[in-house]
Amino acid sequence: MKRTAFFISDGTGITAETLGQSLLAQFENITFTKLTKPYIDTPEKARAMVQQINAAAESDGIRPVIFDTLVNQEIRDILAKSNGFMIDIFSSFLAPLEHEFQSRSSYSVGKSHSISHNANYMQRIEAVNFALDNDDGARTRYYDKADLILIGVSRCGKTPTCLYMAMQFGIRAANYPLTEEDMENLQLTAALKKHKHKLFGLTIDPDRLAAIRNERKPNSRYSSFAQCEFEVREVEKMLRRENINFIDSTHFSVEEISAKILVEMGVERKFK
Repeated sequence: MKRTAFFISDGTGITAETLGQSLLAQFENITFTKLTKPYIDTPEKARAMVQQINAAAESDGIRPVIFDTLVNQEIRDILAKSNGFMIDIFSSFLAPLEHEFQSRSSYSVGKSHSISHNANYMQRIEAVNFALDNDDGARTRYYDKADLILIGVSRCGKTPTCLYMAMQFGIRAANYPLTEEDMENLQLTAALKKHKHKLFGLTIDPDRLAAIRNERKPNSRYSSFAQCEFEVREVEKMLRRENINFIDSTHFSVEEISAKILVEMGVERKFK
């Protein structure tokens, strides 16, 4: 079965998309075409959105699902005229919370993602800059400031994991690639040994690694299965020898990888 799902907001759409994606993931027998539509904040935009929803309904032969975090009732009323099944995320959760707290919510746009209401904004940006400045072993002299350091073969998911942890949790994460040149006598460098308690390894299935590398350097020794299998084997051997925790990133999303790393390393999120 195929369905279209819209994540619609008069703000960034992040809340609608995040919660909507989590709910849709529970329906594994359905293939969803997912469309995020942020800043639908005028009647004109809302009417154009209705046309798009109706077109999807006609094309699919079944009404789309709409997850919205709209606070403007006029815009909600316009969208309600579409041929879609609407789920108002705010009202679903705010109404019972208002009852519990005996207090009215503000129903304001962009509360959770605005700079003025997010005391962690600068910490988030600083963590991202740290991840970028300490990517791929470019620098090691700032490892004393790192919360953790990811190591593993090239293209096993270190960089996106570091950036995700920085953006979402304010974690200062560096990463160091173990390259082909390191394999002959694979051991921790002096910079890594000094911060061994911060090290965590990522590994990956050689078949998957070869496919990823082939997109970057097709038909090269770097992307060959034999080279990938050799590097993964040697790195895993070293991680076990050095008693460094590691996980296989092959079948996990960056969100899952990050959560597992923080739990195993005992690193607290700077913010939630």
